Amino acid sequence: MSDKNGISEDLSRRIDKLTARSALTRQQIIEGALSNGRSLAWQEKWIEGVQDGIEEADRGDFATAEDIAAVLNKYSPT
Repeated sequence: MSDKNGISEDLSRRIDKLTARSALTRQQIIEGALSNGRSLAWQEKWIEGVQDGIEEADRGDFATAEDIAAVLNKYSPT
């Protein structure tokens, strides 16, 4: 079975979950998949990563100044 746009129920359900977890509309999610090559799996993983980061920030789990300096020093030219 498919919805009015010819999208399968499974894909439609996944799109609905993405809209509920993000500030994106169904149209934006579909356009992202079609225009920018952002598959639903990619978008689901992206949203999950963003939400994980927000949860870490809410817990106060940030990089220390030393952590940041180590990364910057690792990639700075010598």
